[in-house]
Amino acid sequence: MPISSNSAMCFSIASRSRPVHPAITRLLICTVRASPSNSNPNSLGALISSYFDLSIVFLAALYCSILPVKFRKTNSQLKVREMKIKSVTPIGISTPLTNPIKMAKNTITHADSLVVRIEDTDGNIGWGEASEAPMMNGEMSAGMIAAVKFITPRLEGLEVETAQDFFPAVDRFIYGNEGALSGLDMAIYDLFGKRERKPVYELLGGKHRDRVPVLWMLAANDLKKDVAASQPKLDEGFIVFKVKAGISSATEDVERVAAVRDAIGKGPRLSADANMGFKFEEAIKFAESAEAAGLDFLEQPINSSNLNGMADITAVAHPVGICADEGIHSLSDVEAHHVAKAATGCGFKSIKLGGLTRMHEGAVLANDYGMHVNIAGKMAETAIASAALVHMAIAVPQINWDMSATNQYLQKDLAKNPPTVVDGHLAVDDTPGLGLDIDEDEIERITVLK
Repeated sequence: MPISSNSAMCFSIASRSRPVHPAITRLLICTVRASPSNSNPNSLGALISSYFDLSIVFLAALYCSILPVKFRKTNSQLKVREMKIKSVTPIGISTPLTNPIKMAKNTITHADSLVVRIEDTDGNIGWGEASEAPMMNGEMSAGMIAAVKFITPRLEGLEVETAQDFFPAVDRFIYGNEGALSGLDMAIYDLFGKRERKPVYELLGGKHRDRVPVLWMLAANDLKKDVAASQPKLDEGFIVFKVKAGISSATEDVERVAAVRDAIGKGPRLSADANMGFKFEEAIKFAESAEAAGLDFLEQPINSSNLNGMADITAVAHPVGICADEGIHSLSDVEAHHVAKAATGCGFKSIKLGGLTRMHEGAVLANDYGMHVNIAGKMAETAIASAALVHMAIAVPQINWDMSATNQYLQKDLAKNPPTVVDGHLAVDDTPGLGLDIDEDEIERITVLK
Protein backbone atom coordinates (compact mmCIF):
# COMPACT_ATOMS: atom_id res chain seq x y z
CA MET A 1 0.00 0.00 0.00
CA PRO A 2 1.24 3.55 -0.58
CA ILE A 3 2.62 5.66 2.20
CA SER A 4 -0.15 7.41 4.15
CA SER A 5 -1.24 11.00 3.55
CA ASN A 6 -0.08 11.97 7.06
CA SER A 7 3.46 10.82 6.38
CA ALA A 8 3.52 12.40 2.95
CA MET A 9 2.27 15.70 4.33
CA CYS A 10 4.85 15.69 7.12
CA PHE A 11 7.68 15.00 4.69
CA SER A 12 6.34 17.65 2.29
CA ILE A 13 6.36 20.29 5.03
CA ALA A 14 9.91 19.35 5.99
CA SER A 15 11.11 19.52 2.40
CA ARG A 16 9.61 22.99 1.88
CA SER A 17 11.01 24.46 5.10
CA ARG A 18 14.51 22.96 4.81
CA PRO A 19 16.62 21.65 1.92
CA VAL A 20 16.15 17.87 2.09
CA HIS A 21 19.16 15.74 2.95
CA PRO A 22 19.69 13.11 0.22
CA ALA A 23 19.78 10.28 2.79
CA ILE A 24 16.27 11.14 3.96
CA THR A 25 15.00 11.30 0.38
CA ARG A 26 16.48 7.88 -0.36
CA LEU A 27 14.94 6.44 2.80
CA LEU A 28 11.51 7.77 1.83
CA ILE A 29 11.78 6.19 -1.63
CA CYS A 30 12.88 2.86 -0.16
CA THR A 31 10.04 2.99 2.35
CA VAL A 32 7.44 3.63 -0.33
CA ARG A 33 8.80 0.79 -2.44
CA ALA A 34 8.97 -1.57 0.54
CA SER A 35 5.45 -0.79 1.79
CA PRO A 36 3.24 -3.89 1.36
CA SER A 37 0.19 -3.79 -0.91
CA ASN A 38 -2.12 -5.72 1.45
CA SER A 39 -5.15 -3.48 2.06
CA ASN A 40 -6.51 -5.46 5.06
CA PRO A 41 -6.23 -3.08 8.06
CA ASN A 42 -5.78 -6.02 10.45
CA SER A 43 -3.11 -7.77 8.42
CA LEU A 44 0.56 -8.07 9.22
CA GLY A 45 1.27 -6.02 6.10
CA ALA A 46 -0.82 -3.13 7.41
CA LEU A 47 1.05 -3.21 10.73
CA ILE A 48 4.38 -3.14 8.93
CA SER A 49 3.15 -0.28 6.76
CA SER A 50 2.12 1.67 9.85
CA TYR A 51 5.58 1.09 11.30
CA PHE A 52 7.17 2.55 8.17
CA ASP A 53 4.72 5.49 8.31
CA LEU A 54 5.74 6.31 11.86
CA SER A 55 9.40 6.10 10.89
CA ILE A 56 8.95 8.70 8.16
CA VAL A 57 7.00 11.03 10.46
CA PHE A 58 9.74 10.71 13.08
CA LEU A 59 12.52 11.42 10.59
CA ALA A 60 10.73 14.45 9.14
CA ALA A 61 10.15 15.88 12.61
CA LEU A 62 13.78 15.21 13.53
CA TYR A 63 14.93 16.96 10.38
CA CYS A 64 12.80 20.06 11.02
CA SER A 65 13.67 20.47 14.68
CA ILE A 66 16.94 19.07 15.95
CA LEU A 67 19.18 17.96 13.09
CA PRO A 68 22.37 20.06 13.50
CA VAL A 69 22.91 22.75 10.93
CA LYS A 70 26.31 21.42 9.95
CA PHE A 71 24.74 18.16 8.68
CA ARG A 72 22.23 19.90 6.41
CA LYS A 73 23.10 20.80 2.85
CA THR A 74 21.91 23.88 0.99
CA ASN A 75 21.48 24.71 -2.66
CA SER A 76 24.39 27.11 -2.41
CA GLN A 77 27.50 26.09 -4.29
CA LEU A 78 29.60 28.01 -1.79
CA LYS A 79 30.98 25.58 0.80
CA VAL A 80 33.10 27.05 3.57
CA ARG A 81 34.68 25.88 6.76
CA GLU A 82 32.34 25.96 9.71
CA MET A 83 32.06 29.15 11.72
CA LYS A 84 31.38 29.46 15.43
CA ILE A 85 29.75 32.59 16.84
CA LYS A 86 31.44 34.11 19.87
CA SER A 87 29.26 37.14 20.64
CA VAL A 88 26.19 39.00 19.41
CA THR A 89 25.65 42.66 20.35
CA PRO A 90 22.39 44.49 19.50
CA ILE A 91 22.50 48.31 19.51
CA GLY A 92 19.72 50.85 19.04
CA ILE A 93 20.77 53.99 17.15
CA SER A 94 19.12 57.24 16.06
CA THR A 95 20.64 59.62 13.52
CA PRO A 96 18.99 62.71 11.97
CA LEU A 97 17.99 63.12 8.33
CA THR A 98 19.11 66.13 6.31
CA ASN A 99 15.46 66.99 5.56
CA PRO A 100 12.19 65.52 6.88
CA ILE A 101 10.52 62.89 4.70
CA LYS A 102 6.74 63.31 4.54
CA MET A 103 4.86 60.05 4.04
CA ALA A 104 1.16 59.22 3.89
CA LYS A 105 0.82 58.43 7.60
CA ASN A 106 3.83 60.04 9.28
CA THR A 107 6.85 62.31 8.86
CA ILE A 108 10.33 60.87 9.39
CA THR A 109 13.09 63.06 10.83
CA HIS A 110 15.53 60.43 12.16
CA ALA A 111 16.80 57.03 11.13
CA ASP A 112 16.03 54.79 14.11
CA SER A 113 17.55 51.36 13.65
CA LEU A 114 18.83 48.19 15.22
CA VAL A 115 22.52 47.61 14.53
CA VAL A 116 23.85 44.09 15.11
CA ARG A 117 27.52 43.31 15.72
CA ILE A 118 28.49 39.62 15.48
CA GLU A 119 31.98 38.35 16.26
CA ASP A 120 33.19 34.83 15.55
CA THR A 121 35.76 32.82 17.49
CA ASP A 122 38.45 33.83 14.97
CA GLY A 123 37.97 37.54 15.72
CA ASN A 124 36.10 38.47 12.52
CA ILE A 125 33.26 40.99 12.89
CA GLY A 126 30.08 41.25 10.85
CA TRP A 127 27.61 44.14 10.87
CA GLY A 128 23.88 44.09 10.21
CA GLU A 129 21.03 46.60 10.42
CA ALA A 130 17.25 46.67 10.60
CA SER A 131 15.26 49.89 10.56
CA GLU A 132 12.29 50.51 12.82
CA ALA A 133 9.07 49.98 10.88
CA PRO A 134 6.04 50.01 13.20
CA MET A 135 3.64 50.59 10.30
CA MET A 136 5.23 47.94 8.07
CA ASN A 137 6.18 45.00 10.28
CA GLY A 138 5.25 46.24 13.75
CA GLU A 139 8.83 46.32 15.04
CA MET A 140 10.61 48.98 17.09
CA SER A 141 14.26 49.10 18.16
CA ALA A 142 13.53 48.09 21.76
CA GLY A 143 11.56 45.05 20.62
CA MET A 144 14.19 44.04 18.07
CA ILE A 145 16.92 44.31 20.72
CA ALA A 146 14.83 42.11 23.04
CA ALA A 147 14.36 39.56 20.24
CA VAL A 148 18.09 39.46 19.46
CA LYS A 149 18.89 39.01 23.16
CA PHE A 150 16.38 36.17 23.32
CA ILE A 151 17.99 34.44 20.34
CA THR A 152 21.62 35.14 21.33
CA PRO A 153 22.11 32.24 23.81
CA ARG A 154 21.10 29.90 21.02
CA LEU A 155 23.57 31.49 18.60
CA GLU A 156 26.75 31.48 20.65
CA GLY A 157 28.57 28.30 19.73
CA LEU A 158 26.24 27.64 16.78
CA GLU A 159 28.11 26.14 13.83
CA VAL A 160 27.00 27.04 10.31
CA GLU A 161 28.51 25.98 7.01
CA THR A 162 27.21 28.73 4.69
CA ALA A 163 25.58 32.11 5.09
CA GLN A 164 22.38 30.61 3.69
CA ASP A 165 22.31 28.09 6.55
CA PHE A 166 21.81 30.82 9.14
CA PHE A 167 18.19 31.84 8.55
CA PRO A 168 16.69 28.32 8.73
CA ALA A 169 18.84 27.67 11.80
CA VAL A 170 17.45 30.62 13.80
CA ASP A 171 13.98 31.08 12.28
CA ARG A 172 12.69 28.20 14.42
CA PHE A 173 13.74 29.94 17.64
CA ILE A 174 11.25 32.82 17.40
CA TYR A 175 8.02 33.53 15.51
CA GLY A 176 7.86 36.65 13.33
CA ASN A 177 10.38 39.36 14.29
CA GLU A 178 11.59 39.58 10.68
CA GLY A 179 13.33 42.88 11.40
CA ALA A 180 15.45 41.43 14.19
CA LEU A 181 16.19 38.34 12.09
CA SER A 182 17.17 40.48 9.11
CA GLY A 183 19.71 42.40 11.20
CA LEU A 184 21.24 39.12 12.34
CA ASP A 185 21.15 37.61 8.85
CA MET A 186 22.83 40.66 7.31
CA ALA A 187 25.62 40.56 9.90
CA ILE A 188 26.19 36.88 9.14
CA TYR A 189 26.58 37.63 5.42
CA ASP A 190 29.09 40.39 6.19
CA LEU A 191 30.94 38.04 8.54
CA PHE A 192 31.07 35.15 6.07
CA GLY A 193 32.26 37.45 3.32
CA LYS A 194 35.14 38.67 5.46
CA ARG A 195 36.06 35.12 6.51
CA GLU A 196 36.08 33.84 2.95
CA ARG A 197 37.49 36.99 1.30
CA LYS A 198 34.41 37.34 -0.87
CA PRO A 199 31.96 40.24 -1.41
CA VAL A 200 28.39 39.59 -0.28
CA TYR A 201 27.07 39.59 -3.84
CA GLU A 202 29.13 36.45 -4.49
CA LEU A 203 27.57 34.76 -1.46
CA LEU A 204 24.19 35.60 -3.01
CA GLY A 205 25.05 33.83 -6.25
CA GLY A 206 27.20 36.25 -8.22
CA LYS A 207 27.08 39.49 -10.15
CA HIS A 208 24.41 40.26 -12.78
CA ARG A 209 25.43 43.89 -13.31
CA ASP A 210 28.20 46.28 -12.27
CA ARG A 211 26.07 49.15 -10.99
CA VAL A 212 22.43 50.08 -10.40
CA PRO A 213 20.40 53.29 -10.85
CA VAL A 214 19.45 54.83 -7.51
CA LEU A 215 16.06 56.37 -6.85
CA TRP A 216 15.78 59.90 -5.47
CA MET A 217 12.78 60.64 -3.25
CA LEU A 218 10.70 63.80 -3.71
CA ALA A 219 8.78 64.04 -0.46
CA ALA A 220 8.00 67.66 0.35
CA ASN A 221 4.31 67.13 -0.52
CA ASP A 222 4.49 70.48 -2.27
CA LEU A 223 4.41 70.84 -6.06
CA LYS A 224 6.90 73.70 -6.34
CA LYS A 225 9.32 72.23 -3.77
CA ASP A 226 9.28 68.78 -5.36
CA VAL A 227 9.87 70.22 -8.82
CA ALA A 228 12.71 72.39 -7.51
CA ALA A 229 14.29 69.45 -5.67
CA SER A 230 14.36 67.34 -8.83
CA GLN A 231 16.56 69.73 -10.82
CA PRO A 232 19.90 69.46 -8.98
CA LYS A 233 19.52 65.67 -8.80
CA LEU A 234 18.87 65.55 -12.51
CA ASP A 235 22.10 67.50 -13.00
CA GLU A 236 23.93 64.99 -10.78
CA GLY A 237 22.92 62.16 -13.09
CA PHE A 238 19.89 60.70 -11.32
CA ILE A 239 17.55 58.95 -13.76
CA VAL A 240 15.01 57.53 -11.28
CA PHE A 241 12.62 59.60 -9.14
CA LYS A 242 9.78 58.82 -6.76
CA VAL A 243 7.04 61.16 -5.53
CA LYS A 244 5.39 60.50 -2.19
CA ALA A 245 1.60 60.31 -2.64
CA GLY A 246 -1.46 59.40 -0.62
CA ILE A 247 -1.11 62.46 1.59
CA SER A 248 -3.24 64.94 -0.33
CA SER A 249 -6.17 64.22 -2.64
CA ALA A 250 -5.70 62.06 -5.73
CA THR A 251 -6.21 65.14 -7.90
CA GLU A 252 -3.43 67.07 -6.15
CA ASP A 253 -1.09 64.08 -6.24
CA VAL A 254 -1.66 63.60 -9.98
CA GLU A 255 -0.94 67.29 -10.58
CA ARG A 256 2.31 67.00 -8.61
CA VAL A 257 3.37 63.89 -10.53
CA ALA A 258 2.62 65.60 -13.85
CA ALA A 259 4.61 68.68 -12.83
CA VAL A 260 7.62 66.57 -11.84
CA ARG A 261 7.40 64.66 -15.14
CA ASP A 262 7.44 67.94 -17.06
CA ALA A 263 10.47 69.05 -15.04
CA ILE A 264 12.58 65.90 -15.48
CA GLY A 265 11.56 65.13 -19.06
CA LYS A 266 10.55 61.86 -20.68
CA GLY A 267 13.78 59.92 -20.11
CA PRO A 268 13.99 59.32 -16.33
CA ARG A 269 11.78 56.75 -14.62
CA LEU A 270 9.08 58.22 -12.34
CA SER A 271 7.03 56.41 -9.71
CA ALA A 272 4.68 57.40 -6.89
CA ASP A 273 4.45 55.73 -3.49
CA ALA A 274 1.19 56.04 -1.56
CA ASN A 275 2.24 53.85 1.40
CA MET A 276 -1.37 52.57 1.65
CA GLY A 277 -2.55 56.17 2.04
CA PHE A 278 -5.37 56.16 -0.53
CA LYS A 279 -8.91 55.00 0.03
CA PHE A 280 -9.98 52.64 -2.74
CA GLU A 281 -12.02 55.26 -4.63
CA GLU A 282 -9.14 57.77 -4.53
CA ALA A 283 -6.70 55.10 -5.71
CA ILE A 284 -8.91 54.29 -8.69
CA LYS A 285 -9.13 57.99 -9.52
CA PHE A 286 -5.34 58.32 -9.35
CA ALA A 287 -4.84 55.16 -11.43
CA GLU A 288 -7.14 56.45 -14.17
CA SER A 289 -4.94 59.53 -14.60
CA ALA A 290 -1.54 57.94 -13.96
CA GLU A 291 -0.59 57.29 -17.59
CA ALA A 292 -1.48 60.80 -18.73
CA ALA A 293 0.58 62.21 -15.84
CA GLY A 294 3.65 60.34 -17.08
CA LEU A 295 3.92 57.80 -14.26
CA ASP A 296 5.75 54.49 -14.73
CA PHE A 297 4.43 52.70 -11.64
CA LEU A 298 2.41 53.31 -8.49
CA GLU A 299 3.49 51.71 -5.24
CA GLN A 300 1.08 50.24 -2.66
CA PRO A 301 -1.91 52.55 -3.24
CA ILE A 302 -4.23 50.93 -0.65
CA ASN A 303 -4.12 48.65 2.39
CA SER A 304 -1.95 45.63 1.75
CA SER A 305 -4.63 43.17 2.88
CA ASN A 306 -7.04 44.20 0.10
CA LEU A 307 -5.87 41.97 -2.77
CA ASN A 308 -9.15 42.31 -4.66
CA GLY A 309 -8.87 46.08 -4.53
CA MET A 310 -5.24 45.92 -5.64
CA ALA A 311 -6.29 43.74 -8.58
CA ASP A 312 -8.94 46.28 -9.62
CA ILE A 313 -6.42 49.13 -9.42
CA THR A 314 -3.87 47.11 -11.40
CA ALA A 315 -6.41 46.58 -14.18
CA VAL A 316 -7.43 50.25 -14.28
CA ALA A 317 -3.86 51.59 -14.15
CA HIS A 318 -2.52 49.50 -17.05
CA PRO A 319 -0.11 50.14 -18.74
CA VAL A 320 1.15 51.93 -15.62
CA GLY A 321 2.50 49.28 -13.26
CA ILE A 322 1.38 48.60 -9.68
CA CYS A 323 4.04 47.68 -7.12
CA ALA A 324 3.20 45.74 -3.96
CA ASP A 325 5.42 46.80 -1.06
CA GLU A 326 3.76 46.64 2.36
CA GLY A 327 1.98 43.53 1.07
CA ILE A 328 5.19 41.53 0.48
CA HIS A 329 6.42 39.77 3.63
CA SER A 330 7.03 36.27 2.31
CA LEU A 331 7.42 34.19 -0.83
CA SER A 332 3.75 33.25 -0.44
CA ASP A 333 2.83 36.94 -0.70
CA VAL A 334 4.67 37.20 -4.01
CA GLU A 335 2.74 34.21 -5.31
CA ALA A 336 -0.58 35.53 -3.98
CA HIS A 337 -0.18 38.89 -5.75
CA HIS A 338 0.81 37.16 -8.97
CA VAL A 339 -2.12 34.74 -8.90
CA ALA A 340 -4.64 37.48 -8.00
CA LYS A 341 -3.14 39.87 -10.59
CA ALA A 342 -2.94 42.31 -7.70
CA ALA A 343 0.40 43.80 -8.79
CA THR A 344 2.76 43.82 -11.73
CA GLY A 345 5.85 44.12 -9.54
CA CYS A 346 7.12 43.79 -5.98
CA GLY A 347 9.21 45.92 -3.66
CA PHE A 348 11.58 43.88 -1.49
CA LYS A 349 12.96 44.98 1.88
CA SER A 350 15.10 42.77 4.10
CA ILE A 351 13.14 43.77 7.22
CA LYS A 352 9.94 42.37 5.71
CA LEU A 353 11.31 38.98 4.69
CA GLY A 354 13.75 38.29 7.52
CA GLY A 355 17.06 38.91 5.79
CA LEU A 356 19.06 38.70 2.60
CA THR A 357 18.50 35.00 1.96
CA ARG A 358 14.71 35.28 1.76
CA MET A 359 14.92 38.66 0.03
CA HIS A 360 16.98 37.16 -2.79
CA GLU A 361 14.62 34.20 -3.07
CA GLY A 362 11.67 36.60 -3.32
CA ALA A 363 13.29 38.61 -6.11
CA VAL A 364 14.11 35.43 -8.03
CA LEU A 365 10.52 34.20 -7.64
CA ALA A 366 9.07 37.52 -8.82
CA ASN A 367 11.34 37.43 -11.85
CA ASP A 368 10.22 33.87 -12.60
CA TYR A 369 6.60 35.10 -12.53
CA GLY A 370 7.42 37.90 -14.97
CA MET A 371 6.97 40.60 -12.32
CA HIS A 372 9.10 43.73 -12.00
CA VAL A 373 11.55 43.96 -9.09
CA ASN A 374 12.36 46.90 -6.85
CA ILE A 375 15.01 46.60 -4.13
CA ALA A 376 14.27 49.12 -1.40
CA GLY A 377 15.55 50.43 1.89
CA LYS A 378 13.31 51.60 4.69
CA MET A 379 13.26 55.33 5.28
CA ALA A 380 15.90 55.67 6.55
CA GLU A 381 18.87 53.34 6.89
CA THR A 382 22.61 53.77 7.37
CA ALA A 383 25.53 52.58 5.26
CA ILE A 384 25.19 49.03 6.61
CA ALA A 385 21.73 48.26 5.24
CA SER A 386 22.32 50.43 2.16
CA ALA A 387 25.50 48.54 1.25
CA ALA A 388 23.63 45.25 1.66
CA LEU A 389 20.97 46.55 -0.74
CA VAL A 390 23.55 47.37 -3.40
CA HIS A 391 25.01 43.87 -3.15
CA MET A 392 21.48 42.48 -3.43
CA ALA A 393 20.64 44.69 -6.41
CA ILE A 394 23.77 43.51 -8.20
CA ALA A 395 23.03 39.84 -7.47
CA VAL A 396 19.32 39.51 -8.37
CA PRO A 397 18.42 38.39 -11.92
CA GLN A 398 16.38 41.51 -12.76
CA ILE A 399 15.83 44.90 -11.14
CA ASN A 400 14.01 46.97 -13.75
CA TRP A 401 12.24 49.04 -11.09
CA ASP A 402 15.61 50.05 -9.66
CA MET A 403 16.63 50.46 -6.02
CA SER A 404 16.47 53.02 -3.23
CA ALA A 405 19.42 53.48 -0.87
CA THR A 406 18.29 55.70 1.97
CA ASN A 407 21.61 56.48 3.66
CA GLN A 408 21.89 59.36 1.18
CA TYR A 409 19.28 61.25 3.23
CA LEU A 410 21.31 61.20 6.49
CA GLN A 411 23.22 64.12 7.96
CA LYS A 412 26.08 61.79 8.89
CA ASP A 413 26.69 58.10 8.30
CA LEU A 414 28.31 55.50 10.56
CA ALA A 415 30.79 54.13 8.01
CA LYS A 416 33.97 55.88 6.96
CA ASN A 417 33.31 54.74 3.38
CA PRO A 418 29.51 54.70 2.94
CA PRO A 419 27.90 53.82 -0.40
CA THR A 420 28.13 57.01 -2.44
CA VAL A 421 26.06 57.79 -5.51
CA VAL A 422 28.11 58.57 -8.63
CA ASP A 423 26.30 59.78 -11.75
CA GLY A 424 22.98 58.58 -10.33
CA HIS A 425 24.24 55.03 -9.72
CA LEU A 426 25.69 52.88 -6.94
CA ALA A 427 28.31 50.18 -7.35
CA VAL A 428 30.39 47.88 -5.15
CA ASP A 429 33.87 46.49 -5.58
CA ASP A 430 35.25 43.11 -4.57
CA THR A 431 36.07 44.10 -0.98
CA PRO A 432 35.11 41.19 1.32
CA GLY A 433 31.75 41.26 3.07
CA LEU A 434 29.74 44.45 2.74
CA GLY A 435 32.95 46.36 2.05
CA LEU A 436 32.49 48.88 4.87
CA ASP A 437 34.89 50.48 7.34
CA ILE A 438 32.58 50.98 10.33
CA ASP A 439 33.23 53.91 12.67
CA GLU A 440 32.48 52.36 16.08
CA ASP A 441 33.03 55.72 17.80
CA GLU A 442 30.22 57.18 15.68
CA ILE A 443 27.98 54.25 16.58
CA GLU A 444 28.65 54.91 20.25
CA ARG A 445 27.79 58.59 19.75
CA ILE A 446 24.38 57.88 18.20
CA THR A 447 23.49 54.91 20.43
CA VAL A 448 20.20 55.34 22.28
CA LEU A 449 19.46 51.74 23.39
CA LYS A 450 21.43 48.64 24.33
